[in-house]
Amino acid sequence: MDKKLSVEDNDDIDWDTEDELEIQEIQDTVFSSSTDLRTTGKHVVFCDGEASSSSVPFRSKFIQQFVVMGFPEESIAKAIEQNGENSDLVLDALLTFKALDDSPEEQPSTSPQLEPSISSDDSTSEYNENVLDDVYEEDSWSSDSDNCINSVKRCYMNDEGNSLSGKEKTLLFLENMGYPEEEASIAMKRCGPEASLPELVDFICAAQMARAEDPYLPEDVKPKLKHILNDFGGYKKRKMYNELCKRKKQREITGEETIRLPIPMIGFGVPTESVPTMVQRILPEKTIGPPFFYYENVALAPKGTWDTIKSHLYEIEPEFVDSKYFSATQRKRGYLHNLPIENRFPLFPLPPRTIHEALPLSKRWWPSWDTRKKLNCLQTAIGSARLTDKIRKAVEKYDNEPPMEVQKYVLGQCKKWNLVWVGRNKVAPLEPDEVEMLLGFPKNHTRGGGISRTDRYKSLGNSFQVDTVAYHLSVLKDLFPDGMNVLSLFSGIGGAEVALYRLGIRLNNVVSVEKSEVNRNIVRSWWEQTSQRGNLIHFDDVQLLSRARLEKFIGSFGGFDLIIGGSPCNNLAGSNRVSRDGLEGRESALFFDYVRILDDVKSLMSRHRR
Repeated sequence: MDKKLSVEDNDDIDWDTEDELEIQEIQDTVFSSSTDLRTTGKHVVFCDGEASSSSVPFRSKFIQQFVVMGFPEESIAKAIEQNGENSDLVLDALLTFKALDDSPEEQPSTSPQLEPSISSDDSTSEYNENVLDDVYEEDSWSSDSDNCINSVKRCYMNDEGNSLSGKEKTLLFLENMGYPEEEASIAMKRCGPEASLPELVDFICAAQMARAEDPYLPEDVKPKLKHILNDFGGYKKRKMYNELCKRKKQREITGEETIRLPIPMIGFGVPTESVPTMVQRILPEKTIGPPFFYYENVALAPKGTWDTIKSHLYEIEPEFVDSKYFSATQRKRGYLHNLPIENRFPLFPLPPRTIHEALPLSKRWWPSWDTRKKLNCLQTAIGSARLTDKIRKAVEKYDNEPPMEVQKYVLGQCKKWNLVWVGRNKVAPLEPDEVEMLLGFPKNHTRGGGISRTDRYKSLGNSFQVDTVAYHLSVLKDLFPDGMNVLSLFSGIGGAEVALYRLGIRLNNVVSVEKSEVNRNIVRSWWEQTSQRGNLIHFDDVQLLSRARLEKFIGSFGGFDLIIGGSPCNNLAGSNRVSRDGLEGRESALFFDYVRILDDVKSLMSRHRR
């Protein structure tokens, strides 16, 4: 990300982000709802957005066989780079990528079709139905703040608003695997209503091969049809399906699926939503009172991650909250803390809660078919000029509303990249100052001082959502009327400090531990511009913050009232398809330094009070 901000402009982009974002290549011909093979007279037609009477689209044969199987070209290129042109090794790598992508993580969908996905709740006896039900999983780019069910679900409802029947879902699933509707329907009739998906797939493959041997099929079509069935579809598609099932079972055993999160994700309560019953929690006695601590990380971490975090932080239950209840953008986070939960209050003035409130100038150009009210989780990268130009060309072809397949494509990209309408048929990514506003930071917080636009997006994408965090910290205002001493670990651009300052809590002494020089400069600049009267002490490496150094700080100003921070999520976030190793990963293992430092502070302060 040092030079370019778009995945389209740079295939090696570093997705250094707190959040889940599935990386997919933007296809030139992605407007169709499925890819299938049909015969029309003497011609073979590829129904993937482009038709050809003589040849497939211009790609190498080796790449094309995986494209037709439904894999994104970006994944194919990555697999070839890792394994060379070895079909078995490349297919194995692609299946691994696919198995990871099937997790119900916080990621926007970028394709107007749904590929077969494997649910984390599958059992042997109910596998067929559970796979189909995956289309009903909540997706992070739901645009309605009052509805947790995303637009993917609505695409799978009939005209009366009722859920599709099991037969209809099976048919739709087969279509999305790339099989023609007519062939899928015939297979379901011949195999019977109790047939499993593997049986149906086998039947269709056999029928396709038989058709290739039909003596009445024109001779000039036979070689093409056989070539396509043997090399690009048929058995390899069946093999891919079997491998996905196998890898899914392995993933269940190794526990790589994500945890189930509460719906709605409001933690112990938010200002805009009422909690049905009085929330009560009992904290272990040794955690009650100062020093208070507050730890944050991505909610959608690999299975077992939050259980491990709990076990190291006194078995306190985490509070899972989506920032869409505080702002116009979503950000699903887990917060584990020993703060009181009564008498919280939000920051005033209340921030804008919808896209049009936050960006009123966009309302004039917003098409009626773009029903978003909330932005997706803000990332460290933005959509490219090439992508926005594609969207402009796709939409301006039509005087009225574009057809449904074009709308699905455009909305998928807008949700993925948080694109907003800035003119007739024109979308654009958010500007850094707009991201600052949406995350609750003051205007120009990350601007100037030698900080590039790339750095601004990266720093903001990895920050707290200030209004959400401030709501939790608001209980400290009455407890510390004379100000606080804060140990801010993994400070980033100072989200915790900004939240406390906006709450009117005086910052007496802040020890800010942050490795990035860019972020340290942002915090230092904010400290000076807001005329803070306390002391700001910078420390650049959390691993070097020793017990002896902590003892000096405690001896100097009497201890810390709050230890706050969120360790890196690089190995936790769904966007990391290479080293999503959980808390054992190189960056995310720094969580254990948070625990070490918290234990040291509590021990030293206890001894200091004696």
